Parts: sequence; structure tokens; C-alpha cells
Amino acid sequence: MAEEAEKESPVLLSIGHSTRTIEVFTGLIETHGVTLLVDIRTVPGSRHNPQFNKETLPGRLKAAGIGYEHLAALGGLRHSRLKDSPNTGWRSPGFRNFADYMLSPSFEDGIEKLIALARDNRAAIMCAEALPWRCHRILVADALTVRGVRVEHIMGLGSPLKHELTPWARVDGTTITYPPPPDENTSPEE
Repeated sequence: MAEEAEKESPVLLSIGHSTRTIEVFTGLIETHGVTLLVDIRTVPGSRHNPQFNKETLPGRLKAAGIGYEHLAALGGLRHSRLKDSPNTGWRSPGFRNFADYMLSPSFEDGIEKLIALARDNRAAIMCAEALPWRCHRILVADALTVRGVRVEHIMGLGSPLKHELTPWARVDGTTITYPPPPDENTSPEE
């Protein structure tokens, strides 16, 4: 019975590769027990940190016993197609556009695939930005949270930071919108 409950409510980790060396990065996710890294970058490469390019990263992870999956459906860098965005609580156009994308069937398909992967693996989502609140991982984490998935952000070797739903998020079932907060001082810089 406890095993069933655990399968129904997976824990998913979140990490940004930042400028870490591949050795430091691999050691960090190994320390946190990650068995599958899910790359949620739209463009899975980096000119400045080529060790995280899709062509080389899977092989380095495999050598450490960690799987790799690129899930483009959850990638950032989205352009909104909504005339009147319900997500104007985000000052950053990038965050607002991604929040608009979260209302699409493509996002829903991607998030369901991610949850299935997290049920079968100790999975971590990865993007480039080290700080989750400066990355679209924060919005993906909100979407997972309202679906009953606990998300923890890996910040370093210590205990991961438990994700809390964005304060001004409005939730209707599994649909999240981000209208302007009542107190504009609570809206993020991003």
C-alpha cells in the first residue's frame, strides 16, 4: 500500500547546470541519488559550457550510471500566441510566454510524460540557470506541484530546497495562471 502511494506521488528534483564542470555536476546529482536526468532546455546545448551539449552529456552521464532524456515539450524560450495573456503577473516576457504555453495541450503532454518518468526513476529536470527562481523550471515545478508531485531544487551538496507554489498563482484543477498579485511588491524581478 505504501509502495502504491509512493508511485502515485513521485518526488522530482530540479537543477541548473550553470558553469559547473561535468565532474562537479555529475557528482552533485549522484549525491542526490538521481538515476535519470531530464533535459528541459529547448536548445540542449551551450556555447559557453559545451560539456552540457546533447551530443556529449548523455555519454558522460551513462558512465556514471545516470540516464538522459531530452524533453523538448517542456523547453523554455516560448513565444505566446495568446492575444490577452492571463499571466501578466510575470514581469518577464519569457516567464509570461512560458506560463501561456503551460495552457496548451503540448505542455500537458510533456508534463504527463515527465510525471511518468519520475514514477519509474529518481529523476531531475535540468536547464542552464543555477537559481530555479530565475529559470522556467520554477513554472514547471508549479505545474508538478498542483499535480501532487513534490519538487525539490538542488542548490548544492546540502539538502534540496522544497518547492513552494508561486504565491500569486491561481489554480483551477491543474490549470495555473499568474494574474498580477494584489501587492505588486510580491511579483518577481523575472
